[in-house]
Amino acid sequence: MPGENAPAIRPFRPDDAEALGALTLAAIRETGARAYDGDQVEAWAARHTDPRRFRESAAKGDTILVCTDEADMPTAYVLMERHGHVDMLYCHPDHGGKGLAAALLARIEADARRRGIARLFAEASEIARPVFARAGFKQIHRRDFALEHAGAAVPIHNYAMAKTIGEKRED
Repeated sequence: MPGENAPAIRPFRPDDAEALGALTLAAIRETGARAYDGDQVEAWAARHTDPRRFRESAAKGDTILVCTDEADMPTAYVLMERHGHVDMLYCHPDHGGKGLAAALLARIEADARRRGIARLFAEASEIARPVFARAGFKQIHRRDFALEHAGAAVPIHNYAMAKTIGEKRED
């Protein structure tokens, strides 16, 4: 994304893991609270407390791209598994609305094309669904399910979304 206003995007480094973990929890607890209730937010957050996940994903060959600020601190990131599953897309609440998620999705799509991946897919939260839609992902269906948390099954939802990238798009 050329231009002086383009966000700084770089590959994940192992020393990013703790910052990405904190960013994820802030995004879920602050931004997620705009669409989900307190129990849902805490059940969702509880699934993202171990920053080792980022190092393990990178070691398996998953792609993690990180947006950074002027001090090279992570402000947003995307994690795409090797088969095209966009597993995580989070932006720190202090950096929302700046086009970081859109820039990350564009870069991950370009990476997927280079690797011969024909289809990207994700389970987008209520908050992320419009971001994915603007990037050309189509909603397949709403997913209603429960997360086990604090001895209870907490009902929550997200959206199965996909984008075919192996063919030329006609706009």
